[in-house]
Amino acid sequence: MRLNWARDHMDVCGKLRQRFVEEKPFKGLKISMALHVEAKTGIFALLLKEGGATLRMASCNPLSSDDNVVDSLKKDHGMEVFARKGMSREEYYENLDRTLDLNPDIIIDDGGDLVKIVHERRRDLIRNIIGGNEETTTGVVRLKAMEKAGVLSFPMFDVNDARMKHFFDNRYGTGQSTLDGIMNATNILLAGKSVVVAGYGYCGKGIAMRMKGMGANVTVSEVDPVKAIEAVMDGFKVGQMNSAIRDADFVVTATGMKDVVTYEDMLKAKPNIILANAGHFNNEISFEELESRSIERKQVREQVVRYRLENGNHVNLIADGRLVNLASGQGHPVEIMDMSFAIQALVAEHLVKHHNELKPVVYSVPDEIDGLVASIKLESLGVKIDRLTQEQVRYSESWNEGT
Repeated sequence: MRLNWARDHMDVCGKLRQRFVEEKPFKGLKISMALHVEAKTGIFALLLKEGGATLRMASCNPLSSDDNVVDSLKKDHGMEVFARKGMSREEYYENLDRTLDLNPDIIIDDGGDLVKIVHERRRDLIRNIIGGNEETTTGVVRLKAMEKAGVLSFPMFDVNDARMKHFFDNRYGTGQSTLDGIMNATNILLAGKSVVVAGYGYCGKGIAMRMKGMGANVTVSEVDPVKAIEAVMDGFKVGQMNSAIRDADFVVTATGMKDVVTYEDMLKAKPNIILANAGHFNNEISFEELESRSIERKQVREQVVRYRLENGNHVNLIADGRLVNLASGQGHPVEIMDMSFAIQALVAEHLVKHHNELKPVVYSVPDEIDGLVASIKLESLGVKIDRLTQEQVRYSESWNEGT
């Protein structure tokens, strides 16, 4: 039912499916995927399979799988999926390796773990890989560091920074789904509460916007002075974490950086503060130090653990600090992921057609793919827009026409 519901609301992928079923752009190719295994991802995987691919899929996070969807993909669609909600660290990496045992031509990654494993200890696979896609901010940071270090061995596309991805997925998707995950985990009122949002990239913007819309008083913490000014001009307070946390009822991190909320910050926090992370890895809130230094740990709700610190303070952590929108919620809205996965599918097709021309670097998504996804989405919404006339095009390209 969840897969069918997602498919019914994924009009852009549905449009691509009509062509992929006929043309089979991935015929004879093997694709290894590490994504959050839930309904929208399932429809994306089926789109590639219907396009001719042989594929295996693992989860890119130990807590983000929807077990019902995993079972359906296996039993109803004959797909090789290695994922379950609540995996151990060892099981998580074992499943990534089983996915790579396919000896893939293409890698589709979320967070960069598949690419990292290939380069560190599965280098025998490199000769067969023509390239791949990366879905998220954290993974793109990894890839660009690899490129800078000269170790990236095949071309990778930065899907995260495509306009039709980060304008909508990161902002509206993360904003709504983070709110959904926090509400599902806590059932606590946001109106009138003080909320600190760490990071004011597109994800942080979406979270701050949605928290403000629920009546919260929002403070943003940032390290980028330009983004900090933007947050001020968007109507938010801006402050340093070690100060803002003293009055916060909630802190939500969305930075892609480690130790954004340190144990020392927690010692200064408002008693019974609720901490949540919307970034890819569970190191934005210093989880390991919290586990090792706290003097008491108590499960207070299904997804919430309360820790008593050395100074007697209590902090509540949602889902072990893992990305709250999937660990405690249903992930991004269907229509948002429809656009993101359409970009993924079209970039994979572009890679198949052009891999012989590509170098082992990080590429941006071609503008024509962004434009195509936007056009299909507008068509599905029944929205028509104007077009420049030939005279306007000529005017825009001229440098010597005045008023």
